[in-house]
Amino acid sequence: MKYSILDLAILKEGHDAADAYRRSLDIARHAESWGYKRFWLAEHHNMPYVGSSAPTVLMGHIAGGTKSIRVGSGGIMLPNHSPLMVAEQIGTLETLYPGRIDLGLGRAPGTDQKTAAVLRRGRLETVQEFPQDLEELQMFFSEDNLDAPVRAYPAEGLDVPVYLLGSSMDSAVLAAKKGLPYVFASHFAPTYFSQASTYYKQNFKATSQSSLPYLIACLNIIVADTDEEAAYLATSFYQMALGIIRGRSYPLSPPVKDMDDIWSPQEEAAIKHMMQYAFIGSYEKVSKELEVFIERHDLDEVMVTTNVYDHDKRLKSLQFTAKAFQSLSRQNQL
Repeated sequence: MKYSILDLAILKEGHDAADAYRRSLDIARHAESWGYKRFWLAEHHNMPYVGSSAPTVLMGHIAGGTKSIRVGSGGIMLPNHSPLMVAEQIGTLETLYPGRIDLGLGRAPGTDQKTAAVLRRGRLETVQEFPQDLEELQMFFSEDNLDAPVRAYPAEGLDVPVYLLGSSMDSAVLAAKKGLPYVFASHFAPTYFSQASTYYKQNFKATSQSSLPYLIACLNIIVADTDEEAAYLATSFYQMALGIIRGRSYPLSPPVKDMDDIWSPQEEAAIKHMMQYAFIGSYEKVSKELEVFIERHDLDEVMVTTNVYDHDKRLKSLQFTAKAFQSLSRQNQL
């Protein structure tokens, strides 16, 4: 069972972006030694406590500080960018770190509509052009683009795997049609996960690059010595998630004993629904729950997001998580 990490370089309360980048690299180095397959960074804009506004730059930072773990975008929001520039940037990274770069693509803006309008120079309809932009991007990597008037150097001819990201049916349909691996954002948008993953598996069209569907689910996972400690650590994550409900950006804050002093019953219900696929507890509890979830949804890989305030406890959670996946893999081999 393959397992990976999704990171947003979240800023902690009282700390700056440089601290977030140092912590991200430290996590990637530990993850590499614990058997994590890949380390991805997500594109977000106009959010003061989310440090991953330039994922390709951070990919270079992570890849340069590690040795073997795959590094990717989870994802680059293609409607915000020219396909040519994405090909050039990713091609440069793949040239610097051969065989280690993944290209995850999404169609959402990764921000609010006003910022999206600035990013896209007023052309918000670019989201409708996502399928065409995807084809253009793939052509820039293809050797078939040899005689084209516009070519992407050094991307042309490089074998960089492309993954489609989504939180609804649209990307599931496109991923199945294009025969691409599919990553569902079930860590914050659980509503269509079962429907989209089932459709993708059943309607996948094999290509020369991919003969079988490949489904990745992104999950919130926090593991500690006890269920009680994990629940306590998760309050930092809940406080940050309140920003989504309230339309604000909050830093990762220290855990609290009682969330009832912070959120309303309506906010609690909204966050608990949003975090439907959160696995929080002891190693034994989370291991059992993950085994059931993976089997039920026929997953090929899990992408883990772990937002814990204390860096050492975050590392411990990720180590426990790796141990759980390794145990599942051994069971499947018996």
